[in-house]
Amino acid sequence: ARRAIEAADVIVGYNTYIGLIEHIISGKEIIGTAMMQEIDRCQMAVDKALNNKEVAVISSGDAGVYGMAGLVLELLMKIDATKRPEVKIIAGISAVNAAAAILGAPLMHDFAVISLSDLLTPWDLIKKRADLVAQGDFVVALYNPKSKKRTQHIEEIQQIMLQHKSPDTPVGIVHSVSRAEEKAVISTLGEFTKEEINMFSLVIIGNSKTYVKDDFMITPRGYHL
Repeated sequence: ARRAIEAADVIVGYNTYIGLIEHIISGKEIIGTAMMQEIDRCQMAVDKALNNKEVAVISSGDAGVYGMAGLVLELLMKIDATKRPEVKIIAGISAVNAAAAILGAPLMHDFAVISLSDLLTPWDLIKKRADLVAQGDFVVALYNPKSKKRTQHIEEIQQIMLQHKSPDTPVGIVHSVSRAEEKAVISTLGEFTKEEINMFSLVIIGNSKTYVKDDFMITPRGYHL
């Protein structure tokens, strides 16, 4: 990913992400936009690529996990295949992976990932997914768990989970994962909403076998020890 950034003529991304890599993009053309301008941002990236520029789209921890890879591809598919610029999606480390490593090993068995942002997905559908995941005893990671406007969503999800999971189920919360302000706390399903949770938090709720020992959150795979 770093080699691709360094080789690019143009860097395109959300302003916050651009700020995180300022030290390696000096001298390049920078196109940064605010939140909610994703289509415009990706279209500008495609337009630059059509003008024979090497473009790097900076997009979340992994471009294919709540990132811009899908939107870029959708825009490229509107272009005749004979004129379409080459595209390469480079795997990264999503917040769920980074947060899990900080907490211990909570994702060692089947898990699901759900975003609680209802900007692009209806809230009723998000709640349905949470209910089905809880019924299946999955470990579940929650992206975008709480914002200034969405203060009650996380508590609704907590109540849905409590219908199928024990209140003692371990819950890990990691803030600003892999950044200077990083911090983590381990709580329980019955109590975790009392902790600080915001848009920079990643929440991991364990399954029925997940346990905590010596400050590590562990989900057994099933090996006989």
